[in-house]
Amino acid sequence: MTKAVTKLLHGRVMTNALKHKPTTRAGVMVTGGGYQGKTETGCEILATFEDTWLELRRHLNPDAVAGARDLHIPVAYVQTPVTAKPKSLCKAILNFYGAPIHPRMDLPELIRQVAASLHDHGTRALLLDDISRLRLHRADDQDTLDLIRAFMSMHVTLVLIGVDIPGSGLLREGRHDPRTGQVIFPSSRQAKVHGLEATQTERRFDLVELDHFRYDTDEQITAWIDHLTGVEAQLRLMNAPSDMLTRGRMPEYLFERTNGVVGLLERLIEDGCQEAIDSSKECLTESLLEGIAITVDGDTARDPGAGEVPAIPSVKSRSAADPRSAKRKRPRNTVLDDHGPAAADTGS
Repeated sequence: MTKAVTKLLHGRVMTNALKHKPTTRAGVMVTGGGYQGKTETGCEILATFEDTWLELRRHLNPDAVAGARDLHIPVAYVQTPVTAKPKSLCKAILNFYGAPIHPRMDLPELIRQVAASLHDHGTRALLLDDISRLRLHRADDQDTLDLIRAFMSMHVTLVLIGVDIPGSGLLREGRHDPRTGQVIFPSSRQAKVHGLEATQTERRFDLVELDHFRYDTDEQITAWIDHLTGVEAQLRLMNAPSDMLTRGRMPEYLFERTNGVVGLLERLIEDGCQEAIDSSKECLTESLLEGIAITVDGDTARDPGAGEVPAIPSVKSRSAADPRSAKRKRPRNTVLDDHGPAAADTGS
């Protein structure tokens, strides 16, 4: 599922980073449900870009101010405040850099400081997480979105990550260009605030979705088993067989418990491993996992109102007699070896 995200995001950031023209850099939006690994995937892709960029530039920032060459930061990560305002967003970005913030700084001064920090640290990509926390029925949130669009004229690639961006209302003012597949926005009202004029009248984003796993076709089931194979290879339980998560009905059971959401699977496996160690069983089984409840209510870093907390399948609602389970079987002619699922050669 991450192939499309990786191809688009890494390619866009690298292409924009190599540009020298004073043009607005096209951005990327990554959407999906809660606990589906959007942030982790985005950060991993940008970390790979950062390593590549540092090696390409020999870990030096040719545009750095004197005495600050050791503060080269190609990628910046900022979480959108729950109740975002233009000032609070600017302060969140400046806090990432550890830049001094005077309490009496007005908005134009804060924006100029953000532009200076992005330039002085050689930042090529700015990742704004949880962007769907913005509610466009609030004037402050509308101004914040306008400001975010203005950031695109600061010669950085803007990467916005959020839950169900198409359904959040953020694209209400944008339009989809069927020719390019991009989301096009009108010019930002904040473009002149920080003294950086927009170099084009429209900002463009590519929208890519990171979906959850599905369990309907042979290809989808194989992808799920591939993922489980990778997970079980990282587990260190004393009595665990090599195919602990991929044999028998276990793949279907884990899908029923998590609906294919990787974050919920991670939580279930982590709590299950802790129980397996405490009970000295040292192995994950269906009966052991049956006593593990997936709880995400205590995660205060996520905003339920923004869809960041997914619906958790009820244990009681699952049934072995579910007629859909007849369709959720391992792909025909699929066997498991030391390297995961592979098609068996039956000679037919």
